[in-house]
Amino acid sequence: MKLILASSSPYRRELLERLKIPFEVTAPEVDETPHPGETPDKLVERLAIEKAQKIAGKTRGVLVIGSDQVAVYNGNIVGKPHSHDKAAQQLREASGRTVTLYTGLALINADTQRIQREVIPYRVTFRALTDAQIEAYLHKEQPYSCSGSVKSEGLGIALLEKFEGDDPNTLIGLPLIRLVRMLENEGIKII
Repeated sequence: MKLILASSSPYRRELLERLKIPFEVTAPEVDETPHPGETPDKLVERLAIEKAQKIAGKTRGVLVIGSDQVAVYNGNIVGKPHSHDKAAQQLREASGRTVTLYTGLALINADTQRIQREVIPYRVTFRALTDAQIEAYLHKEQPYSCSGSVKSEGLGIALLEKFEGDDPNTLIGLPLIRLVRMLENEGIKII
């Protein structure tokens, strides 16, 4: 079966390339607005499934991967900042705190309509940051398309103190350990 990553994220594409299996990328058009009262884990699970379904519903003979991620600061869902001011605000709120990122992962078999899904939490502890550090980081990295304004695979690592979770790829947005298991459940052997 052909494998499709339903994502516009270059970071997820780079992660999936690590598995050294052929795949295509198609960006799904999905409204990522949370529903009223939706918890972070339910939001990312729903969006991961919707992204994969959007692509799986258009073709047969494919497995489609969907993924979505949000950060949670003080009980509030924090997404991609899209701007310098919003990124600076997010980083000031995270300074000295532990933040939980929730990543939803879904794999849909377009032929059988089987949906495998999982939500994987990952905790990140930020160093106490000064406004000068935040500004310097944002000018150098510009992580405006990253949940919580941190690109940990880049300079963002300098903002962080500790990671807690099962799969470090989860932090970047595609939990490869869980994905390998899902693909194997569909008969795709990685090694």
